[in-house]
Amino acid sequence: MNTFKSVAAAFFGVQNNSNRKRDFSEGKLSHFIIAGLLAVLIFIVCLIAVVSLVMPS
Repeated sequence: MNTFKSVAAAFFGVQNNSNRKRDFSEGKLSHFIIAGLLAVLIFIVCLIAVVSLVMPS
C-alpha cells in the first residue's frame, strides 16, 4: 500500500523527503515500476474516457 501512495504522490509531484528516503531504503524497484506502469495505464484510460464523452460521435 505504501508503494501505491508513493507512486501517486510522485505522479502528482508532491512526494516529501522523508517518504522518498523511506522508499529508497525499504522499497523494491520492481514494485515501483509495476505500480508506476499501472498508474500510467489508468491515467491513459481515464483520458480516453473523458475525450470520448466530450467529443461528439
